[in-house]
Amino acid sequence: MSGQTQGRQCLCERLGPAFSDNEKRKGGIINTIVKLAKTCILRLTVCKLYFILSDKVANGGASMWCELSQGNFFDEFQMEGVAAEHNEIYLEFVPENLWRALKTAQSAKAVKIKLTNKHCPCLRVAVELPSLSSSSRIVTHDIPVGVIPRRMWNDFREPSMPDFDVSIYLPVLKTMKSVVERMKNLSNFIVIEANLSGEMNLKIETDLVSVTTHFKDLGNPPWASEDGCQSSGQGRDLESMAEACIDIKKLQQLLAGQQVNPTKALCNIVHKRIVHFILLHEEVSLQYFIPAIA
Repeated sequence: MSGQTQGRQCLCERLGPAFSDNEKRKGGIINTIVKLAKTCILRLTVCKLYFILSDKVANGGASMWCELSQGNFFDEFQMEGVAAEHNEIYLEFVPENLWRALKTAQSAKAVKIKLTNKHCPCLRVAVELPSLSSSSRIVTHDIPVGVIPRRMWNDFREPSMPDFDVSIYLPVLKTMKSVVERMKNLSNFIVIEANLSGEMNLKIETDLVSVTTHFKDLGNPPWASEDGCQSSGQGRDLESMAEACIDIKKLQQLLAGQQVNPTKALCNIVHKRIVHFILLHEEVSLQYFIPAIA
């Protein structure tokens, strides 16, 4: 079983428990992407899948890079790119459409996804449902996709790590989400500030109100450069705060999609320029970049 589109074919057969049996893990990944991106790029390689949002940070847009190992999500996985030396596929699609299709697969015996091109390029999601008879019931969803030509692939490469001033572990995301949701009712912007002593503050300031929530003893990740020395933040006053004012809605969208707490969550702050969030699960890494507002 295979599908072809402009010389590309892919087959992702029989999704594993992350998408069918375990809704919490599924919600923590796909639902997060739905919250962050109306449309995104799906990059398929032999070993990994990537969900990419590349709004121009310079123009105030957020960007996302979500990386998954296909072996943790699929029992079987086959794909063939445009050529042996370029064995990748890039597709543009609406993640909510995939989320809706996968919601029908919660009790499925098997789920198969393939790239087809009958009337237009589509991801076909075939859901095999339990049946009282010997025959199977199969529900099919066709999700329209756009095939990204190879000349544009460089627009969707992994973003580089910013030269941050402070890196800090985040507090419990449910707690942070609750704080941000309350603050969102008071202001459109939020200031995130942190130092190298494990302290982080969330602040809003308007003409009518000033509110600050303090977090302490969060810890700071040990970053090392290629020569083994401490990298960004080296020589910085441990108590000195780095801060960035960002769109509170973009932060709330990131936190709202987190239905399973990651094993590690941290943020890197480039003073008054950008906040870079990193969320790590066992089989998933998610990076999210929110530019500062001047």
